[in-house]
Amino acid sequence: MSKFKIFFLKLSLIFSLITIFIFISARSYSKNMFKNISNNFLRLHVVANSDSTEDQILKYKIRDAVIDYMKPYFSNINTKKDALEILNSQKNNITNLAKKIATDNGYTYPVTVFIGNFYFPTKEYSEIILPEGYYDALKIELGDAKGQNWWCVMFPPLCFVDVSSGVVPEESKEVLQENLSYEEYNLLSENQNNSDMNFKFKIVELFQNIGIKLAQS
Repeated sequence: MSKFKIFFLKLSLIFSLITIFIFISARSYSKNMFKNISNNFLRLHVVANSDSTEDQILKYKIRDAVIDYMKPYFSNINTKKDALEILNSQKNNITNLAKKIATDNGYTYPVTVFIGNFYFPTKEYSEIILPEGYYDALKIELGDAKGQNWWCVMFPPLCFVDVSSGVVPEESKEVLQENLSYEEYNLLSENQNNSDMNFKFKIVELFQNIGIKLAQS
């Protein structure tokens, strides 16, 4: 074997090892960062029975009632732990409220309320973009739960402010900054172009999916 071929093989081996190292490091780094981000959020998720106009209207009525009911409880909390404690203490009341609204509007299908850890895809919310992952959430399923869903962020308390203007209030930003690292906060915030943010999240998701496939092979 010529010296050139030996050199080329060594170079290829070094390049492969560097690539593997970068892949493993990037996947581990992104996984830890995304997990820490998701661990600091609490979401509300309402899933309609179907996509019919009537079922979608009921979904929004229940959404509005739950948000109005929980708003006073979440007005002065600064940690997710406190938010979860309040949410668990109010679960039965939330369930009864949602069921009453359904009944008052003539619906007999079941209304089920869960507090758990659920998967969410990458989503834009006002000035921030939340990466895909598993988030703690209050989930309300109406009937067959096969219709379009609606979600918001209960902690930090973004459900309870008007985000239609596309602006997150300063007090909500402060809570975010208190619960996230500087790097994590900048990753989520709209200091960068939305398309750039989505691209970064998709790249990280690609790393994670490749890692999962390799582990399963």
